Amino acid sequence: MWGTEGRGRDGGALPAWSRGERAGAAAKLMAGWVALLWLLELVDVASGHALDGLGIEPRRVSELVDVVPASFIHFGFGHVAANSVPLLVLGFLAALSGIRRFALVCALIVVADGLGVWLVAPAGTNTAGASGLIFGLFGFLLVSGFTERRPLGVVAGLLVAAVWGGSILTGLAPTQTGISWQGHLIGLISGVAAAFLFRRGPAGARGAPTA
Repeated sequence: MWGTEGRGRDGGALPAWSRGERAGAAAKLMAGWVALLWLLELVDVASGHALDGLGIEPRRVSELVDVVPASFIHFGFGHVAANSVPLLVLGFLAALSGIRRFALVCALIVVADGLGVWLVAPAGTNTAGASGLIFGLFGFLLVSGFTERRPLGVVAGLLVAAVWGGSILTGLAPTQTGISWQGHLIGLISGVAAAFLFRRGPAGARGAPTA
């Protein structure tokens, strides 16, 4: 079983979710998330790319409202396609630790990354896409197994590094044009920070007994 037991309103114990239940919930959540990104891009294309205006233009006060929406908007179907698989897989793995925790991790990454892009991105640019969140989830998964001293988490982090490490390093290169390496770097740092802020106790640890 993953997680701990809670208490119902009548004081009775609520069973923790089984691994299968967590996996099912995580899969449904991420499938819906990725489907939403594709739906938004369809709307964007149908509207003559009206949604592209939800990207972040740095250091304009009026653009602060786009800090969160920018992570859901993409510049073309190729952009969505490039982000879909890593978001689906990394999000699924991160959500296995609990949907509530996953929501907090994603919220931190999206907000911190958006604000960081707003502060440091080059003037005259328009930044959007889920790649900042993807880099953040990569950083979270890479570090969380070590911060929590959970063997399965460590293995998952190493596997993620083996599969996506090269792409992550490439995405951090400032020499590439047309990508926000600043957003990628800030997302990565935010994910590492989330691994510390929202870390759980070691596997098998139990809280102190109370009377």
